[in-house]
Amino acid sequence: MLRFAYYRVFYGRLLLLHPQVLVRNLRNVSAGFILEVGIGYIGFQHPDEKTLLNLNGRLVFKGRYYSIGRGSRFDIARGAVVSIGQGGFMNANTTVIISHYLSIGDDCAIAWNCQFLDEDFHQIHYEGRKARADKGITIGNNVWIGCHVHIYQGTVIADGCVIAADSVVRGIFTTPNALIAGNPARMVKENISWQL
Repeated sequence: MLRFAYYRVFYGRLLLLHPQVLVRNLRNVSAGFILEVGIGYIGFQHPDEKTLLNLNGRLVFKGRYYSIGRGSRFDIARGAVVSIGQGGFMNANTTVIISHYLSIGDDCAIAWNCQFLDEDFHQIHYEGRKARADKGITIGNNVWIGCHVHIYQGTVIADGCVIAADSVVRGIFTTPNALIAGNPARMVKENISWQL
């Protein structure tokens, strides 16, 4: 509670942080509500697991409450923006490495050990290679992302979709309420529904 009071008084932020959470550049967090980091517990976590938010870019929350699971890692580059809508949560050990942008809609459930990466960091050259104009990642509203999912640059996920566990996603999926699965991921079912 002392840390909560400190962040509220000195930074104007309502933060509930586990003792093993390190936040660099807290001024880059935009949240006018309670942000909980590393507090929630699920059975396979160790109490001393460290959580890192390295925020050279902006981390923006649009809702009244959000939870980031213990052991998660954020590295947001200078000039990049991660924007998260209202409702939903991000579970333990999720990695977010963003050099451009990541937009997550409202009421999205992100399971454990997921990865969001919008930059290759190295170039592969070959004849006929098409450069991606938009490297950012856009996740619609009410999307469920299963455990161990990897989402890469240029990906767009429509509203109401479910991404099956262990999928590797890189592409534009414009059909709403679809089940997306596989490596590489593809749409396998339409007209699905799910509840948070």
